[in-house]
Amino acid sequence: MSGTRTGLGRYEPPAPTRELTALSADGARVAVQVHGPEDAPAVVLAHGWTCSVAFWAAQIRDLSGRFRVVAYDQRGHGASALHAPVGTEQLADDLEAVLAATLAPGEKAVIAGHSMGGMTVMAASGRPGFREHAAAVLLCSTGASVLVPESTVVPMRRGAVRTWLTGQILGSPLPIGGRPTAFSRRILKYGTMGAGSTPQMVEACARVVHACPTKARHAWSHVLASLELTEGARRLEVPTEVIVGTGDRLTPPVHARTLAQELPHCLGVTELPGLGHMTPVEAPDLVTERIRALAAAYLTPGATAGEKPEHTEESAA
Repeated sequence: MSGTRTGLGRYEPPAPTRELTALSADGARVAVQVHGPEDAPAVVLAHGWTCSVAFWAAQIRDLSGRFRVVAYDQRGHGASALHAPVGTEQLADDLEAVLAATLAPGEKAVIAGHSMGGMTVMAASGRPGFREHAAAVLLCSTGASVLVPESTVVPMRRGAVRTWLTGQILGSPLPIGGRPTAFSRRILKYGTMGAGSTPQMVEACARVVHACPTKARHAWSHVLASLELTEGARRLEVPTEVIVGTGDRLTPPVHARTLAQELPHCLGVTELPGLGHMTPVEAPDLVTERIRALAAAYLTPGATAGEKPEHTEESAA
C-alpha cells in the first residue's frame, strides 16, 4: 500500500529488501528487517517503547539508497512476540543478537536508538558484541534513570504526587484499542509530541503506538519505571551524539544534559525548540542527517557486509 493511499507519505513503512529472525540468548525470536544494498555501510535502528520498525519509516526511506539499514522490533513489539522476562539485560541480549545476525565479524555500524532504543544501547554498551560492531551512536529522546520523576506528562510541580500519577498513567494495563480515534490522537500528541506536529506526523505515531499489544506496553512500563543505566552510559565509549526536543514530556532535556556529562565521548547535545518525544518523526531530516554525518565520520568508506552470519531464519521480501 502506498504512502499516498494511506495518507502517511514519507512515514509509510517501506518494504524491506529481506527479513530475518535473530535468536536472542534466551530463545526470544527478534524480527529484523534489512533495507538497501547488501554491500553498503551499515546503520542499525532501535525503536522505543510502544513503537516498532515502522517508527523509523522516514529514516529508512532516506538512508536505504546509500546504506544497508537494519531495523528490528523489540520483543513484544511489531512482529517480535513478547518473550519473558523483560528487562535491560534482555534489551542488550536482543541487540547483540541482531548485530550478530546482520553484520559480518568485525563489521562496524552506526547505531541509532530512540527512547527505549537508546536505553537498549546503554544497556549493551559493555557487551563484547556491541563493542565489536558499534562505530558511533545517536541517542534520540532518551535517558538513563529517574524517568518517571522527571517526566512532565502530568502538569504539576515535581514531587511524589506527580511521580505517582505519572507512574499510574504510563503503567496502566488498560487497552487503548487497535485503531486511533480523534480523542486518542489528541492525547498522544499532548503526551509525546510538540504542538507544531502535523496531522500526518500524529497519525503515523498513533498507528504505531496503537498497534503495540497491551501486555507488552504494560510489561515494559515497569522496566522503564525502575530504570538505572548510568553505568551503561559511562561505558558507552564510542562517539555519541544526543538529540532531544525542548517540549519532550517523557524524557525532558534534563536527561540529555545529564547524559552529556556521563558519556565518555559525547559529540554534543542538540535541543530542538518546541519538539516533543518523537524526534525521528517530528524532525526526520535532521535525525537522518545526523546519522549520515556519523557514518561519514566513523564508518570506513566501502565497508561491505562480508559473509552472511549464521543462527538466523530468513525470508526474502
